[in-house]
Amino acid sequence: MTDMPTPQISVTITLVFAATLIANMLLKFWLASRQIQYVSTHRNAVPTAFSDRITLAAHQKAAEYSVAQTRFGLLELAWGMAITLGWTLMGGLQFLNQSLLDWHGPGLVQQLALLTAFVVIGSVLDLPFSLYRTFVLEQRFGFNKLTPKLWLQDALKSALVGCALGLPLAALVLWMMDATGTYWWVWTWCVWMGFNLLMLLIYPSWIAPWFNQFKPLEDADLKRRVTDLMQRCGFVSKGFYVMDGSKRSAHSNAYFTGFGSSKRVVFYDTLLSALTASEVDAVLAHELGHFKHGHITKRLISTFGLSLLGFALLGWLSHRAWFFTALGVMPNLNGANDALALLLFMMVLPLLGSFTGPVFAQFSRQHEFEADAYAVAQTSGADLSSALLKLYQDNASTLTPDPVYAKFYYSHPPASERLGRIAQETQYG
Repeated sequence: MTDMPTPQISVTITLVFAATLIANMLLKFWLASRQIQYVSTHRNAVPTAFSDRITLAAHQKAAEYSVAQTRFGLLELAWGMAITLGWTLMGGLQFLNQSLLDWHGPGLVQQLALLTAFVVIGSVLDLPFSLYRTFVLEQRFGFNKLTPKLWLQDALKSALVGCALGLPLAALVLWMMDATGTYWWVWTWCVWMGFNLLMLLIYPSWIAPWFNQFKPLEDADLKRRVTDLMQRCGFVSKGFYVMDGSKRSAHSNAYFTGFGSSKRVVFYDTLLSALTASEVDAVLAHELGHFKHGHITKRLISTFGLSLLGFALLGWLSHRAWFFTALGVMPNLNGANDALALLLFMMVLPLLGSFTGPVFAQFSRQHEFEADAYAVAQTSGADLSSALLKLYQDNASTLTPDPVYAKFYYSHPPASERLGRIAQETQYG
């Protein structure tokens, strides 16, 4: 730990943090207000391009769902900002850390207890919002299928998995931060990267089945079709599975999980009940397009690269006393502050990420266009358009998002842009 900073430095950093927090909140409130106004203004008329396939009632349901989600998101945003202020400038993290120091004294156990207590308290503070989203908001629009019993079972299972995986990882990271010297962040990044790769391997077979049932695809004709498609595209999968997604939600999806020879193709049962066999082919071809263009690898590399930069920044900040004092925490000048540094960094980083988010969203949307083009080349553009439109409708995704909001947040192109591009690919090849 460097020498204690002058009051002027701490005050300056505090003001920068507060200004960033306020700017973040104002930006997101402005974007949300645009989205609510734009969607509400266009709720009474189905866009011309979709008027022959989407009913006015379905369009209005999507508009109401989008507005309700956005308004609720504003409440979550305000609450999250208040919690961040409570932990930092209002002294919450300082109080929690000092209480655990008084109770147990300094050391690895105290730091691990601090991380655990922070996560538990945060989960409790977020609980009302989680319950409202599931049992009120999703229920109102007919998407929630969770019962209170199943919700509680999921919560307990998540807690067990979190403890079994998170506590050993956290203990290892804290130990490495203290024991591996100035460049601890390099070794810790290697452990973090290895953990993420390990999760890609074990999640499909060991963790996901704890929460959902995965049955082999039994529809012989559909299985033949998707097998032929995979072979034609030069892909190998460990199997095709149907997940009982309808047990929890009416939303539909399909995805690849795992990597290398352990890749699996997973279809929600809600997806198979909504789409025709040729439409399922088109959706699968889209997912194959992500692999064909190397999107998964590129995202992993970018994620690991950015995480390395993040660990390097944390490694530098963790030795600056002003990083702690400016955020409302008094560091231990003669002992370890690793858990404090981790928690403060976790709270500051999302504020900076809000301003870089649109850049990554743009890359993601470009990847979706490329995957769509691959699907059109391998299957049918008409089937892909039909499938996507059904998914937009089944998931009550608005067809008329605010353009600025969409560019800032959307990882997938809006329906009008996406289906328009597919139509061009189909027509001109």
